[in-house]
Amino acid sequence: NIATSGAVGTVALATTGTRTPTGGVTLPATVGTVTAASFAVTGSGTFTYAITLPAAPITLAGTTAGVTVGTFVSNPSGTGALTAGAQTVLVGATLNLPVSTAAGSYTNAAGLTVTVNYN
Repeated sequence: NIATSGAVGTVALATTGTRTPTGGVTLPATVGTVTAASFAVTGSGTFTYAITLPAAPITLAGTTAGVTVGTFVSNPSGTGALTAGAQTVLVGATLNLPVSTAAGSYTNAAGLTVTVNYN
């Protein structure tokens, strides 16, 4: 839930679920549910693993063309270690909004690919 002023702006969603607006974006009083993406990683014991996030921005379908999500971040960042065979990976990103982004829902039918490989 964000508001735009007609100017270019961004909203960065941290892995903690906090949002930081820039440019022509503000955060209205009605927040809604805000969370980072969450992925359950399971495996053997205390194995370590590498996390690969999308390198390029993902274009969202909606009313205004050019709305993208990019600059992906994760917690843990880059690598992780299982505890008793499990860990949760949180993923945040930056929503990029062009000039005069119209109100509406913006989606990506292809989803978000996060790859985890044992080291």
